Amino acid sequence: MNEPAYVCLTPASLALAERLRDALGGETHGFAPRVFNADRSFGDVGAHLATLFAEGRPILALMATGALIRLLAPHLADKHAEPPVLAIAEDGSAVVPLLGGHHGANDWARRVAAITGGFAAVTTAGDLRFGVALDAPPVGYVLENPGDAKPVMADLVAGEFAWIEGDAPWLTGSSIPVSDDARIALTVSDAAREPTETELLYRPKTLVLGIGAERGAPADEAIALAKAALAEAGVSPLSLAAVASLDLKADEPAVHAVASHFRVPARFFDAATLEAQAPRLANPSDIVFRETGCHGVAEGAALAGAGEGGALILPKRKSARTTAALARAPQPLDTRSTGRARGTLFVVGIGPGSEGWRSPEVSRMVAASTDLVGYSLYLDLLGPLARGKARHDFDLGAEEARVRHAMELAAEGRHVALVCSGDAGIYAMATLVFELMDRGGVSDAARRIEVQVSPGISALQAAAARAGAPLGHDFCTISLSDLLTPWDDIQRRVKAAAEGDFVIAFYNPVSKRRRTQLAHARGVLLQHRPSDTPVVLATNLGRPGESVRIVDLSALDVDEVDMLTVVVVGSSNTRAFTSGEGRRFAYTPRGYAAKPGTSISEAP
Repeated sequence: MNEPAYVCLTPASLALAERLRDALGGETHGFAPRVFNADRSFGDVGAHLATLFAEGRPILALMATGALIRLLAPHLADKHAEPPVLAIAEDGSAVVPLLGGHHGANDWARRVAAITGGFAAVTTAGDLRFGVALDAPPVGYVLENPGDAKPVMADLVAGEFAWIEGDAPWLTGSSIPVSDDARIALTVSDAAREPTETELLYRPKTLVLGIGAERGAPADEAIALAKAALAEAGVSPLSLAAVASLDLKADEPAVHAVASHFRVPARFFDAATLEAQAPRLANPSDIVFRETGCHGVAEGAALAGAGEGGALILPKRKSARTTAALARAPQPLDTRSTGRARGTLFVVGIGPGSEGWRSPEVSRMVAASTDLVGYSLYLDLLGPLARGKARHDFDLGAEEARVRHAMELAAEGRHVALVCSGDAGIYAMATLVFELMDRGGVSDAARRIEVQVSPGISALQAAAARAGAPLGHDFCTISLSDLLTPWDDIQRRVKAAAEGDFVIAFYNPVSKRRRTQLAHARGVLLQHRPSDTPVVLATNLGRPGESVRIVDLSALDVDEVDMLTVVVVGSSNTRAFTSGEGRRFAYTPRGYAAKPGTSISEAP
């Protein structure tokens, strides 16, 4: 993720951070002991800055320059890989780019200063003298030899001229002195060659590599063919803008392996779009048309990716199970509008609801999403993290429609978070995602999306933590809802768990219409464990109105349980006691009291 993080240490700085976020995008990050309502919170300033720095995120810190330098100093290594880091005065009067001046920090400083009315303290010589940073070309270009930029810029600052070859509007529009017989060359070319000693060689992102592959084709075979195709065409891999293919190959590992190898995005087109390129194909195939609906995958995808002005520079080449072709666009490509990306569905469990119980991975997935799908209450629990995302709210119930909607959104190439409470894989939506992928019910495109599931703290874990350690030995979970599971099956499971002396966490213990199942379970359990067996009743865990009580099994009253309650019934060995401060705890011993040499007394 390359969105900026606005780091705030004081409440006063949050207002400016929010103003910058609203104008420039990104997230506000607040120091938890002092700053409230930030998009994300953190406790250790140094550790959080180090994490952001390692992730390569632009850091716009509203804090003292000296403190920021000292905190990041141990992590400085490669200036060519470091993200922009800026120190911003709390009132916005000064904006100081500290690191990554030639990787966007100077531009960030100017943009921030334009909003705050402050001063951008840019100090890099090239920016000040010529209005351009030679080692930071604009989007769509990459410098092959960034290590040579510093001496070249030093020579230009000292009075030398440059010769500009190729289409380089950001260079011709700068104040760099130009001469046809200059010693220094600034070249834009996709030709496969090494730069000379006095040359900076820029690669335009104009090439699209079309890939076709049989299902299950080896990744190394596809990569080898791709490398051979680029070599035969005599072009630099750094000029590759994207790998393209038919949408039926959106879940083909070999295609993604090629894109990953060259560090470019993979983009996909439907058969109709590729068939529109049929008149321009060098090797149309009726066999391919019968199988896919288009006369050529590799050539068609390359041409579609390069756009109307593009041209095929290498026709289809074949290996045993893959094909490749290469096309060139007239200008660098914006791959965000090229074809469709393979969509991603993040199936996330946000825990009981509080930010402190939400995993960092889940927060990162939500932050990386374009769309959020879920029960309205769960989306509300995300708080500021949901800001700027397209929300798709659903009422309680309609789970299949909810999941299908999320999958179809991802099929459009979006990054979608399907938000669940607790853990997404425990009585939640993750299983329905895979069931729809396996057994149908969604479009073909939706079955080809990437799915990532991230765990969350489940209600049973939260209840156990609040009550002590009732899950310290063997336990199971049983849902008492007969909406999807026949009541006869539930009864058998309750009986088996009771006879096995498991600690049992009951989910969905009651509803407005369903009041008898929990009473039945209590009756069965009383036949197999003592009447004073501890029972944890935990409601609204991690939310306002949280309530955790420990009662005896015989005193379990169905009327004291609601839909937001998880009921944890101890085993015959579970014990409860009151601490010196008056708190009541429940725990299930592991059996350490029976080990030789222990100081733990046996239970009476």
